[in-house]
Amino acid sequence: MGNGNPVTIKVEAIVHAPVESVWEYWTEPKHITKWNQASDDWHTPYAENDLRAGGKFVSRMEAKDGSFGFDFGGVYDEVNMNESISYTLGDGRKVKIDFIRQGDDTKIIEVFEAEETNAIEMQQAGWQAILDNFKKYAEGAKVE
Repeated sequence: MGNGNPVTIKVEAIVHAPVESVWEYWTEPKHITKWNQASDDWHTPYAENDLRAGGKFVSRMEAKDGSFGFDFGGVYDEVNMNESISYTLGDGRKVKIDFIRQGDDTKIIEVFEAEETNAIEMQQAGWQAILDNFKKYAEGAKVE
């Protein structure tokens, strides 16, 4: 089906928090369940994360009214603490996330292979919305 050259989409954000905190909020399930949604009518009731090469992760994403839900998950290809994460989704698409220290801020750049069902713009908007939600959470969160 594919031509072996998938379209990649990039989203990014600058988070006003140090990379060590950003990494923790991004990777720990107790935090993932608090930010991992694109809109207020969705949520992530459950997440698990085995953060190492070959480790698996899954986030359960559901509409709050229970009308729809899916598992977002895959396997890590590479994990460099406080720097980058690469993984392969269940459908074979590749994702890479870079965490770039900029003083007390962290720039996050996420590049992912598009899927063929939804429009590129829609996929970009969805991933950007989740990233923006993460930024809001990471800037307002208090480390427990």
